[in-house]
Amino acid sequence: MTPATTAQTEIAALEERLRQAELGPDPHFFQEALADEVVLVGPDGRPSLAKQKVVEAHQPGKGPKFTRGEMRNTTIVDHGTAAVVTCEGMFEGPQFTGTLKFMRVWLKKGGRWQIVAGCVSS
Repeated sequence: MTPATTAQTEIAALEERLRQAELGPDPHFFQEALADEVVLVGPDGRPSLAKQKVVEAHQPGKGPKFTRGEMRNTTIVDHGTAAVVTCEGMFEGPQFTGTLKFMRVWLKKGGRWQIVAGCVSS
């Protein structure tokens, strides 16, 4: 097995922080981790510039989105200043319990990683 690259190690840590932010909720993480012009594709297949929607959904006081979240089958492909993550998440919460599949594109600009694109499907 090939040792993890620095980018893969950094992205793995950010992906764990993202998982924790889902459970928090932690809007600050999403404010920092999502690029201002992030393109997110939802389960309906429609792309949107949804950063503010995601940040607002994770505000304290809106109730927990999820009470449990576990990621599995995570793959991080290092492209130098970009990385592509694919994974599955098992989530439990008051409004949703089930498995979701994700693809995220992280881009490193100015020494910092941000999500520039992503999609989710069931």
